[in-house]
Order: sequence, then structure tokens, then C-alpha cells
Amino acid sequence: MLKIIFLGDIVGKIGREVVKKYASLLKEKYNADLIIANAENATHGKGLSKSHYDELIGCGIDVLTLGNHYNSKKEIYDYIDEADYLVRPLNLIDDIGGNKFVIKEVSGIKVRVFNIIGSAFMNVDISNPYLSLKNVLDEDDDNYLNIIDYHAEATSEKICFGYVYDGKVGAVLGTHTHVQTNDERILDNGTAFMCDIGMNGEFNSVLGFNRESVINKTIYGNNSPFTLNKNGVGLLSGVYLEFDETTLKCVKIEKITKVDYER
Repeated sequence: MLKIIFLGDIVGKIGREVVKKYASLLKEKYNADLIIANAENATHGKGLSKSHYDELIGCGIDVLTLGNHYNSKKEIYDYIDEADYLVRPLNLIDDIGGNKFVIKEVSGIKVRVFNIIGSAFMNVDISNPYLSLKNVLDEDDDNYLNIIDYHAEATSEKICFGYVYDGKVGAVLGTHTHVQTNDERILDNGTAFMCDIGMNGEFNSVLGFNRESVINKTIYGNNSPFTLNKNGVGLLSGVYLEFDETTLKCVKIEKITKVDYER
């Protein structure tokens, strides 16, 4: 069996620390071949700096994905072409450089990781998510185990995308909303699916951010920025997947969630 762990959105310092603490432990526990994580919120809650990219790859993450905050740290343009293990959103209109997918070979199997931004309620200039992936798959001249990080707001859109690509890709895993859903499953034709695999960040927060800063803006309408706490209870979230090495279909999906009161 090919074994893959995908960790949800890493939010700020607490998220990075949680992932660094547990990456090697997870790899050992599950005997995982690959660990993938979404890092678009890793640097101060928005974007990914070069130092934090290096930090996360250095702690045992094999592939990092981005999302709608891909360019919130402008230095991304300085290093994205040299970041071999970083996946930019496939369906961006703007050509920002970087990798539209990353391929990692494990025991002769080519695992290809995509990041795709959804169309509903996302303020990003993107092309059609469905067609963007279809165009790549139609040009394939090799077999790949395709893992899709579907970075989207609407659960219905994520579910639709999963059904449309059931049997055509190995997994459609939702990120972006930061709240782990309870709908992990293997679809009829062998594709792993989950609406949102959750976040890695502060547990007693709102989506990883200081809860008072979010409440002040969301509930009371104050025009104040969201902030991050440097200390707090950690939350680890993600999903564990097993794939048949011959059919490349998913045979097991298990959510990962842990509240770390001792970090």
C-alpha cells in the first residue's frame, strides 16, 4: 500500500510549531511514504515566506501547497521558481511562475500533487477549476496518482468536484475553511474525498486567529485586522490515506485530529 498524509492549512507560528512537532511522529506512526501540507497561511496568517518554506520542508514535509493567499508575502515572486516542493494554484489567470504540480516518485509510483482554487466566493482571478484540471489530465502520457488540494469556500462545490473526478484522481481533499468536516469517505469509483481536512494552528481561536480580533470585526463591525497569538493550545488536523499500488484507488481514509494541550 502507498501511504500518504495530508495536513490542512498551517496558520501562523502555532500552526508551524504543531506541524514541526508532529511531522516525524506521524510519519513513523503511519509508516507514511509522503506528507503533504497546505501552507498558504503559514507566515503570520497570510502567505508563505522563504524562511518558513524552508522550515516546513526541513521538518519532514515533502510537498507544500498554496491557495488564495499565494502572494500575500511578495517575496514569493523571488523564490517560487526555485521552490521545488511548492505547488502554486493550477488555475490562476496570472502567470506567477512556480510549479503547477509537483511529482514525487514512491516505489515506482508517480504521485502528482495539485492545488486548485474554487470559484464560489473566492476573490481571485482564476480560470474554470474543472477545465484547468481536465486539460492537464487529457495530456497525460503516463500513469499518476493525482492528489487534489481543492482550496474552496463552498462545501457543495467541493462535493461536486469530488463526484466529477471520482475514479479519475486518487483524492479530492478540501482546504481553506479551516474547520475539519466529518464526511471523509471513499467515493464509488475509488477516489478519497473530504470537504475540509482542517487546520493546524491555535485551538481556542477563530480559524487560527485571535478570537477577539475576529469577533470585533465579524460581530461588532470594527475595522480592525485579524491578529495571531504567539502562544496557545495547538490543534493538529489532516487526513491519512492508503492507496492500492496497482489500481491507484484509495482503500482507506482516516481523519487526523489532535488537540495539543502540552505544546
